[in-house]
Amino acid sequence: MSELQPTKTILRLHLPTDPRWVNVAEKNIEDILVDHAYCEQKAATSAISLIVKYPDKTRLVEEMTDLVAEEWSHFERVLEQLKKRGYGLGRNRPDEYVVELAKHIRKGNKRERQLMDHLLVNALIEARSCERFKLLWKNIADEELQKFYYELMVSEAGHYVSFVKLAKEYMPAEEVDARLNELLEIEANIIKNLEPRPDRMH
Repeated sequence: MSELQPTKTILRLHLPTDPRWVNVAEKNIEDILVDHAYCEQKAATSAISLIVKYPDKTRLVEEMTDLVAEEWSHFERVLEQLKKRGYGLGRNRPDEYVVELAKHIRKGNKRERQLMDHLLVNALIEARSCERFKLLWKNIADEELQKFYYELMVSEAGHYVSFVKLAKEYMPAEEVDARLNELLEIEANIIKNLEPRPDRMH
């Protein structure tokens, strides 16, 4: 599927996921699907929070409104996959990866700078999700889930690009690129120091 090749360079993640993660994930697919469902719900909630915090940013409001609808649709689709397999939604689990990444959103000072950090952190979460969906698409035996994760992988790559472009609507491109490089290093260190979990997408 040649249309995916650009994502190898677009995502720019500095540290690939440990390949053992996908083997463990496949053996714990109920937990992975439950955690994935909550990831989609949290992504929708994050987009709503940006709308509430920055209602004066017209382009942001428009794009986040579309994103909320899409992420909620993904949530519903994950619920459908759980139901097909006889699983329930289960309880929410803390996402240590997102918590650690969010600590690097700078507070105070310039409002647009804080917005940029919010958007770039969201971009990196989408990038890491995209990378893991790709691993699931390429490696799990369940053909229905292969197709499912392929479709979501493409969607997450698009979200990553959209968040970065949106950041450049409100801050100079060179400043966005510099901050993105900093956050990519931070994200790699977070991944390096987090123990892979069989019940987590991240």
